[in-house]
Amino acid sequence: MSTLHLPLKGIYFDQIKSGEKTEEFRLCTPYWRKRLEGRDYVGISLTRGYPPKNDDSRRLFRFWRGYRKTTITHPHFGPYPVEVYAIRVN
Repeated sequence: MSTLHLPLKGIYFDQIKSGEKTEEFRLCTPYWRKRLEGRDYVGISLTRGYPPKNDDSRRLFRFWRGYRKTTITHPHFGPYPVEVYAIRVN
């Protein structure tokens, strides 16, 4: 099994690290469908941007707990509701 790598914007990384944010969202596109549907991972590697290999302060590891499909409205995706994969990161 492998690890899912998710680079994040700083604000979302900090929210996940503090426990405030429990799901990370990715649009339901063919790109993410291929990486999530029917796949199983050991864990998720969350990074604050693209840090150097030795910068552990900008890396988190979470065990894979799955995802769900849902519809949300979020400023990052624009003003209209969109279908997303909500990946559990808590």
